[in-house]
Amino acid sequence: MPLSRIIACAGILLGSLIACAQAPWPETKGVTCASCHKSQGIAQETSEMAHALNLTSHNSVLAAHPKLEFHQGAFAYSVETRGSKSLYSVTDGTKTITVPITYAMGVQAQTWVLEWNGQLYESLVSYYPQIDGLGITTGDERITPKTLDEAVGRLISKDEAKTCFNCHATHAIADRQLSLAHMEPGVGCERCHVDSDAHLKAMLAHATDDLVPSRIGEPTTEDMSNFCGQCHRTWETVVRSHWHGEADVRFQPYRLANSRCYNGVDPRISCVACHDPHARLERNMAAYDPQCLSCHGAAAISAAALKPSEPQPKLCPVAKSNCASCHMPKVALPNGLMKLTDHQIRVVRPNEPYPN
Repeated sequence: MPLSRIIACAGILLGSLIACAQAPWPETKGVTCASCHKSQGIAQETSEMAHALNLTSHNSVLAAHPKLEFHQGAFAYSVETRGSKSLYSVTDGTKTITVPITYAMGVQAQTWVLEWNGQLYESLVSYYPQIDGLGITTGDERITPKTLDEAVGRLISKDEAKTCFNCHATHAIADRQLSLAHMEPGVGCERCHVDSDAHLKAMLAHATDDLVPSRIGEPTTEDMSNFCGQCHRTWETVVRSHWHGEADVRFQPYRLANSRCYNGVDPRISCVACHDPHARLERNMAAYDPQCLSCHGAAAISAAALKPSEPQPKLCPVAKSNCASCHMPKVALPNGLMKLTDHQIRVVRPNEPYPN
């Protein structure tokens, strides 16, 4: 493994583990980051990241689907929503287990984390917008429950629960332990901008502030990939875990690093070059054309020609628009219930196997 990758990962991991110091500053009294950073704050509140985890009382998916049903083998599942409460039930025809849904992971597709018998479980079925209904949770296809208890879901270990909530929520970890009581649903400012809470309190107290959070766009392309990879999975994580096949299309930093044009330095291929983390995900593929042409447009190619010692980008002979629709194809997960954009930028040829 390249030394630069090891150093980058170590730095990102260390930064994510450092908790912000609790100074004796006044409470924020409802004042938020958006009070000063209005454009970013207002946009971020509507983003998918801000709703990566929803409580049942604020779950628009469940509210729009008051009753969902699904059958698998000997078991029947239902998710019923009445007002602000949702119940997840599984029956074998004789007995039924019903568990309240508290935590919903995901914005469009949703998987539920259930509190049952004093432990956390991943629901065995999830909601998928592509079929507008329930299906087996991605990654759990090989689970074949033999008892009603097993049919409820997959037991989540303490370490997995920490990882899960740390990526989908803010302030989920305190003193390296899962702290659901203090957790804030969704990815908020402090989750990415370490010390933003302390910075806010210092500003309100008119104190000298040495804790100005770094800007997300400041790290190198490689560091940015590792930073986003804390949740979206880094190149190293995927390789060490020996994940292969279409399932790894979910891991954008890994796929991006496999692109021929990725070098870890050029800011034009950084995660934030195409995606504003404060805004909703842009789903119109043509909207990404300016980013593609910043490397593969005529002006960029002419400029690159002045540096013959560096890799030379090419002009696409097929089209000059909707680049991502061809070079970043949609790939279905193995269960066929979701399609995701493959971030391994490449020339896609008919009937070629999925490149790992």
